[in-house]
Amino acid sequence: MADERSSGYWYSDDRTRRGVAVLNALRDYRAAEAAMRRRTRSAMRMGETDLLAIRFLLKREGEGRTVSPKDLAAHLGISSASTTVLIDRLVRSGHVERRPHPTDRRALVIAPTIASDDEVRATLGEMHRRMIEVAEGLEAEQAGTVLYFLERMRDAVDSVSEQATVEVPREPESGATVSPIESARSAS
Repeated sequence: MADERSSGYWYSDDRTRRGVAVLNALRDYRAAEAAMRRRTRSAMRMGETDLLAIRFLLKREGEGRTVSPKDLAAHLGISSASTTVLIDRLVRSGHVERRPHPTDRRALVIAPTIASDDEVRATLGEMHRRMIEVAEGLEAEQAGTVLYFLERMRDAVDSVSEQATVEVPREPESGATVSPIESARSAS
C-alpha cells in the first residue's frame, strides 16, 4: 500500500499528479543524497556533526573568516560542552587545530588542517564535479525554474512550526493531539 500511496494514484487532477511526481523525485533525490552522505561519513570515519563542522570550517576559511568555538556551536546548534568534545575529537583525528585568534590574545579560533581539506576534496571532489556538470547542463530558463522551485520549497519547509500539531481523534470523542510526525508514523 505504501507504494500506491507514494505514487499518488488517487489524484485525478493532472496538475496535482505533476506535483506529486515532482515531490516523489525530490524525495528520491534526498534519499540518494542521504545515502551518499552515509558513504562519505563512513569513508572518512566521521559522524554527521563532525562532517558538518569540517564543511563549515572549510567554507569559512575559504571566505577568509575565522571561526570561534562559539560560532561553531551556533552553526551546529549544539551546546558549548558538546562543542568542546567535538573539537577535541577533531583535533585528535588531525582534522582541525586550535589557533590563537589573530587580534584577541585571549581567544582561540578553530581551523581545518590541510590534511582535512585534502581528505574532503578527495572524498567529495568527484561527486561535486558530477553535480556541477548536471547543473551547468541546464538552460538559463530551466535553472531559473529550479531555483524558484527550491527556494519556495525551502520557504514551505521553514514555515512549518516544530510545535505544529494535528487534531487526530484516536477514539470517537478523545480529541487527542499528536504531532504530524507521530501521525505519519502511525499511518505507515
